[in-house]
Amino acid sequence: MTEQPQRRWPFVLADAFAGLLLFAGTAAVVWWQNTRLTVLYDLAGVLEPASRMAQGDVPYRDFPFPYAPLTFWMQSEVIKLTAPIYWHHIVYCCIVAGLASVLAWRVIYLVITGSLPRPRLTAFLLALPTVVLGVYCVFPHPFYDPDACFVVLLCLWLLLVVERWQFPSVLTVLLGMLFVLPLFVKQNIGLAFGAAIALWLLVRIILGLWKKWPVVPYLQMVAGALAGLGIAALVIRYACGIENYKYWTWDFATSRRAPSAEAMLGVYADWWLAAWVAMFLLGAGLFRRFSQGKRWEAAIATLAMAVPFVWPVIYLAMDADESERAERLIGLWPFVMIVLVVLAYAFCRRVNGVSAALPFILIATAHGVFLSQQLWGSTYAIWPLLMIMVALLLRQLHDPEGQRSRIAITVLAVVISASVCAAGASYVYSEERLEYVSWNDGDMQHSTLPQLQGMSMRGDFLPQFDELVTWTDANIPRDQGILLLPGEDLFFYTTQRHPHFPIELFDVTNNPYDVAEIHRRVADSDIEWLIVKDDLEIEADDMIDSKSKIFEELKPDFRHIDDLDNYAIWKRRHPGDPPDDEDDDDSDPGDDDPGD
Repeated sequence: MTEQPQRRWPFVLADAFAGLLLFAGTAAVVWWQNTRLTVLYDLAGVLEPASRMAQGDVPYRDFPFPYAPLTFWMQSEVIKLTAPIYWHHIVYCCIVAGLASVLAWRVIYLVITGSLPRPRLTAFLLALPTVVLGVYCVFPHPFYDPDACFVVLLCLWLLLVVERWQFPSVLTVLLGMLFVLPLFVKQNIGLAFGAAIALWLLVRIILGLWKKWPVVPYLQMVAGALAGLGIAALVIRYACGIENYKYWTWDFATSRRAPSAEAMLGVYADWWLAAWVAMFLLGAGLFRRFSQGKRWEAAIATLAMAVPFVWPVIYLAMDADESERAERLIGLWPFVMIVLVVLAYAFCRRVNGVSAALPFILIATAHGVFLSQQLWGSTYAIWPLLMIMVALLLRQLHDPEGQRSRIAITVLAVVISASVCAAGASYVYSEERLEYVSWNDGDMQHSTLPQLQGMSMRGDFLPQFDELVTWTDANIPRDQGILLLPGEDLFFYTTQRHPHFPIELFDVTNNPYDVAEIHRRVADSDIEWLIVKDDLEIEADDMIDSKSKIFEELKPDFRHIDDLDNYAIWKRRHPGDPPDDEDDDDSDPGDDDPGD
């Protein structure tokens, strides 16, 4: 009776060490990323509304808000719990990223155990790329895509665990309720994931009734999901109103970001992709045929399957263009999805139970993610899902009766892991995904403000912002309204002033008002101060509203007060104010606007 537990202890220790290594490695990469860059535009888009929520404002009701609430709510709770101190949010990202890598590893293990040789080693190898391509490794600040991927991974892991436990009733219902959660972290991800789960449950129930299979667990998941939706609807109704929530998170949000069908399908219009798919499927066919044959035959088949994964690494030595290098790595997504569908549902079909639905669920979820910024812009936070798809792919390939298959599968796992790690490390280091901001220009700077401890970025943005906060603390009473254009900084988060205007970040996603409407609302409000930032970190013209046009509309109502290093300070005109100096009239912050 004691021999069996003694045999298990080495595996328990190995699993604990592997999990700790994945968690710590991923967290270290996220922390390191935060020591070398800060993306003010996206960071302000999360922490400024979160600060507003921490002060008691309700999104959708008190201010326009085109996002799902949970990421912002989590950050508002961090602010309320610990006060606005920036490095606390970095710790949050490190923890979520580390846990996501561990979850991806456990999902991979549950998918392949009993189906692939050396499941512990293979699962660890396939999870290793998540250390450099974890959910928060590319973009290391609090954001909704990484959080949504984490919740999806949690759902998948619990689904596989509950299946292994024979679907205990209470846990199965709770799991169904959890399926609803991604919808309230990121709309497009949650909708795609939830729709895929719903379709799978429907098909499974219909097949169960037809073939006399057990259907109670699947009905329990449906009941849990419906209960979860009902609870969410009640919370939304009493917090902000269902109509408000629907308008801002669906009607308005889709009008600003919904891509065309051509853009979505364009990722598959690539001759290189067709060539890689053909090569891999040819190698897979040879592998299945020669798995019991000579060693060189299995080696040729394995090489043919490995080449598409090695290609992004080979390309690192062929081209110094970081954008082209990143394209080769990101090109793994459509390639893996195509070959997985072909092997899982057309030829091999060696999966059953929940694993049979995973290819469909993962691919549907990935395409839901692409609804935001298509393949190039949307994959940065969901790389763990790709590695789970790779694990399912290897499961399809393995022939338990083939004497060469055991070694070949392990070799293929090593090659894929090493290739994705190498190409992924280059992708993360170059930060080509962040080409829309000038994150790597100038000397490294750190803020002197206690609220921004842990923030690091190149250029003069942080010293300039410190000067702005010092000036406003000394010259602007805390009860007077301030409007910042375009709102790229963590001003309200840092100062803990309350915004007096519905919009804090004037960009195409957040701002529902045209220039005339902004002017009208400012005129009708108690906005007393206008602060215009001259040099912006963001460089993408199509992402930020033109602050020059907004400023020109507002300028007649304000008089120039002061010029700081990167900010122009304007104050509302009142009867009896002194006339502007000529020099003040020429102080137009829009002259150097990179967003025009």
